[in-house]
Amino acid sequence: MSAPAENPSPHRTYTERRAAAQADLTALDSVSARYANLRTLAFLAAAGIAGFTLAGKLAKVWWWGAAAAVVVYGVLAVLHHQVFRREARAKLYVLLNERGLARLGRGWHEFTERGERFLSANHLYTPDLDVFGQGSLFQLMNETATRTGEERLAAWLSGAAPAAEVEARQGAARELAPRVDFRQDLCVDSRVVAREKAEPALFIRWAEAGPSLDSIRWARPVAVVLPIITLTLYILGNFGVLPESTVWLGLGAQLVVALITRRTLQAMDRNVEAGERGFVRYAPIFERVEGQRFEHPKLRQLQSGLQPPGGKPVSAHFARFSRLFSFIEFKRHQFHPLVHWLTLWDIHALFALERWRAAHGSQVRHWFEALAELEALSCVAGLAHDRPAFAWPVLEPQGPRVEATELGHPLLDSPVPNDVSLPGPRHALLITGSNMSGKTTLMRAVGANVVLALAGAPVCAKTFRLSPLQVLTSMRVKDSLERGVSYFYAEVQRIKAVLDAAQAAKGQALFLLDEILLGTNTRERQIASREVLRLLLATGACGAVTTHDLSLAALADEPGTHVVNVHFRDHLEGEQMVFDYKLRQGVVDTTNALRVLRLAGVPVNDPDAPVR
Repeated sequence: MSAPAENPSPHRTYTERRAAAQADLTALDSVSARYANLRTLAFLAAAGIAGFTLAGKLAKVWWWGAAAAVVVYGVLAVLHHQVFRREARAKLYVLLNERGLARLGRGWHEFTERGERFLSANHLYTPDLDVFGQGSLFQLMNETATRTGEERLAAWLSGAAPAAEVEARQGAARELAPRVDFRQDLCVDSRVVAREKAEPALFIRWAEAGPSLDSIRWARPVAVVLPIITLTLYILGNFGVLPESTVWLGLGAQLVVALITRRTLQAMDRNVEAGERGFVRYAPIFERVEGQRFEHPKLRQLQSGLQPPGGKPVSAHFARFSRLFSFIEFKRHQFHPLVHWLTLWDIHALFALERWRAAHGSQVRHWFEALAELEALSCVAGLAHDRPAFAWPVLEPQGPRVEATELGHPLLDSPVPNDVSLPGPRHALLITGSNMSGKTTLMRAVGANVVLALAGAPVCAKTFRLSPLQVLTSMRVKDSLERGVSYFYAEVQRIKAVLDAAQAAKGQALFLLDEILLGTNTRERQIASREVLRLLLATGACGAVTTHDLSLAALADEPGTHVVNVHFRDHLEGEQMVFDYKLRQGVVDTTNALRVLRLAGVPVNDPDAPVR
């Protein structure tokens, strides 16, 4: 038996799929051009026949030929519209695969959807770890097409999930990763029905609202019986059984009913219009999900919510809503007032929608939550597909714990791998090193990978083991002139928030502190930094601290501590500083601040340098 073929590389997958979509688009452009020519011919034929017939050059029977040409034109127009829709889908497939190729390099930095609306300066880690904003995890991963899907992905990146949920997401994403067809189909379907990010919350709000037509409940049977009575009066009048004018009694009564119910019907109509926003076309999306054969329990659970046992699938309910909504859209037709007067059309249409809402309104939120979950899982699966070298983390029950081999920053193209070990409570890395050597990047790599891991995603490492924990950072503290807060006090507030959160987490936390308390003098900074680290370790948390204060290295020698000194270094090659970004044990024994200044063109002298 031959060995199974290896999965194609992401680059090959996206390149081939883009080429296929472009070929489809080229073929459709050709078909569209033919339809355009045929429509032109049909129009000219209709106009020519009508003109010659009107001028008496052709017999009147040729009016039927003109009518036939008009019918042909209409049929061609409908078929041409279908081609336009297929062209729109083909363009979206080209775009998705171009985005896939962009994610394999640095092109994803140009994606416009960066999740900036989810940024919060007070969040305990997202501002420091590039979770949202330019060059962020969200910008790299996001391939959602609905606002609820976008919000679900953002929520996963903003807060750790329980271990069982993390493992469920991992399993579901691993199954979805090779299903590029399904993931792209789901995204294209969603983008077709909503050119902009759709907002299911409006539709959910309408679906979950109480009855709107209770005040005119009496009008429902009247709308059934009264037009029948009016029609009977008309027939009897034509046969001479009753005076012909008797029909006006029925028509007058219908006019009165229409006027009495007008305000209530218009109010419900506005609410339906505001909530619908194109969601009548979501039935094909749910139908696609329903048609999949999933293996993982989480995917099957999401799918089962769209296919209740013994009941109709969600796509069928949406299809019915679509048909009912088309009835109220008839109000845009110029003959709507006359039809409503003769049949009380709006009463029938809106009461039918009211029955649909009573039957299914309470389930709508769950339907869209399942769709949002699938979109977020597809984003995680996309990261796994695009980064096949990333590892799936292993969750440990006891913590706090973070251990990784060949760890790199997930947002860098070619990160230098390092091993990191925080094997238990009260363990910390004290990271020293020269400027630009990689201290902060390492801490962000640890934090970003923990965020990915606890969202259920793969990580940039060879192996990665961790326990469920709260990530706490203090890296990018800013002062605030508006609030009258100095840099030092802003830093103190951040450290207080980190300490409080570590205590609230009962030590199940990872702290990452970058050069804390820079806003005060050296002596006080050394004392305060040492005490902050002791307080954090006393909670049982683990973490890492970068510092230029080499005196803090003495913490590793204190009895009962689990502080390990590690460092980065640089060396000179001619007049050029070279960094290898490799983590080493011990305390750094070189500095480079003056060299950096001189290389930048600042003529500083070193008073301790030997005189030549």
